[in-house]
Amino acid sequence: MKIENVPFTVTELAKVPPTEHKGESGMARWHTFEKGNIRVRIVEYSPGYLADHWCARGHVVLVLEGEVINELKDGTRTVLKAGMNYQTSDDDKNPHRSFTKTGAKLFIVD
Repeated sequence: MKIENVPFTVTELAKVPPTEHKGESGMARWHTFEKGNIRVRIVEYSPGYLADHWCARGHVVLVLEGEVINELKDGTRTVLKAGMNYQTSDDDKNPHRSFTKTGAKLFIVD
């Protein structure tokens, strides 16, 4: 990852007003900082959240609270609990999506 055109910036993401994003089921609330070529977010998934799309964007994701299941389009599933993370590159051949039964809070850089 090469971060470009982003001056030293301090952000208290919890104080950034959230935007709501409906899933196929449930809701995601994003507290987002975006500048240059980087987006940094705290994302909160409601219980029962299932993403409404397959994502091909690269991410670094850290689970802060709860449990999230990451699913690849080929059916592979990975369970991630608080303290676990995953990273993936931009890849339109291996898209992924998230699901949570109980809700989760994530820190995401992309």
